Amino acid sequence: MSEKDLKKRSKEFAHRCVKLSMALPQNDVGNHIRKQLIKCSTSVASNYRAACVAQSKADFVSKLSIVVEEADESCFWMEFIIEEKLLNGREVVGLLEEGKELTSIFVTSRKTIKNRSLEFVTENEFCVK
Repeated sequence: MSEKDLKKRSKEFAHRCVKLSMALPQNDVGNHIRKQLIKCSTSVASNYRAACVAQSKADFVSKLSIVVEEADESCFWMEFIIEEKLLNGREVVGLLEEGKELTSIFVTSRKTIKNRSLEFVTENEFCVK
């Protein structure tokens, strides 16, 4: 998957999470989860973009680590929504699977770049082209 595709996919994930969040009940729990899910899901997209313009291998790995954490946190909140029956599980499960897939892709990317020899990494080669 190319850098452009992952940027688009992570941004679409954020948009879908925002829409899901807006469907949560207007109560203390719903409001808390809404804020958390919006924060972490939009962070996936924005931090992936930041990783793609990283100035060094270490910077890329650091930013991608944030992406992994935020994608996993997004999955946590969606699992919590299902477990608490705040929304119909069928409304959430497809987006949860997308979150798990994205997490897996970003974990694999991080492992790959960590294992690459620095001499083979050139400027802007951190993101998948």
